[in-house]
Amino acid sequence: MIRMKVAKIILDPFTNSPIVILKDFEERKALPIWIGLFEANAIAMKLEEVVTPRPMTHDLIANILKSLEATVERIVVNDLVDNTFYARIYLSTPAGVVEVDSRPSDAIAIALRTNAPIYVEEVVLEKAKSFDLSDRDQLLKEWLENLSPEDLERFRA
Repeated sequence: MIRMKVAKIILDPFTNSPIVILKDFEERKALPIWIGLFEANAIAMKLEEVVTPRPMTHDLIANILKSLEATVERIVVNDLVDNTFYARIYLSTPAGVVEVDSRPSDAIAIALRTNAPIYVEEVVLEKAKSFDLSDRDQLLKEWLENLSPEDLERFRA
């Protein structure tokens, strides 16, 4: 497993779909994960430290976990099947460790709210490199690989 952090949220230049970019702490490896607009908003709000008057969904989940004396140990993006990413949330509870299946976007949003580490299984990084890419997807992959920090600032959420 490789520990990663949320680097940025950008928009797919072809579809305008949000993409969360995870990077390892040495910034040698990156993993783009296409996510929904609402999840992108939830992640961006936390990254920007936006405070809402009432708890949003992922804040509510974090509050429920705290009330139940459960802590998020870590989240792990653990698989990639048919171009769909999978994640697990590992909770430490009074009854022991519990694993919960999750979409990566929700797991990331919860990890950010609970200060839990984010990991990606190495097999996921390998599978992500071997996507069956169409011409459009190949162009997007090359575009993502060649992004500079200045480019990312233009797409700031």
